[in-house]
Amino acid sequence: MKVASMSSSLVLAAAALLAGCAGGGYHYSQLDGHRYFRATIVRVDGSDTVLSPVPVEPGLRKVTVQGPPTVTSRYGEQRTIELSIAPCTRYYLVAVKDNRLSNDFAVKIDYQEPIGGCTPPVVASK
Repeated sequence: MKVASMSSSLVLAAAALLAGCAGGGYHYSQLDGHRYFRATIVRVDGSDTVLSPVPVEPGLRKVTVQGPPTVTSRYGEQRTIELSIAPCTRYYLVAVKDNRLSNDFAVKIDYQEPIGGCTPPVVASK
């Protein structure tokens, strides 16, 4: 009896969450660093993150990326870059190195794609 009421409460909570998402639509973007060359996103606008992909609001963002480890370093170095994030877009970031032994790397956008089911915000015309 207690299990049935608990599961029905869970179903109602899930339905409420989904209704909230469907009502206003969502228009966030995502940053992902695990496509080909490992580039771990560690911070966005000064806030640490462990999520992958990282949900972000559209606009100009400061993104800190940790590059892959090397033979001389257990942890990769970190670089902070500014990215102009468009609504409803998933960005795949990569760490590009000159050679395998180099600690230095550059962060680049490898690929970007639209996020399915995402509704961009409506801009009111004047």
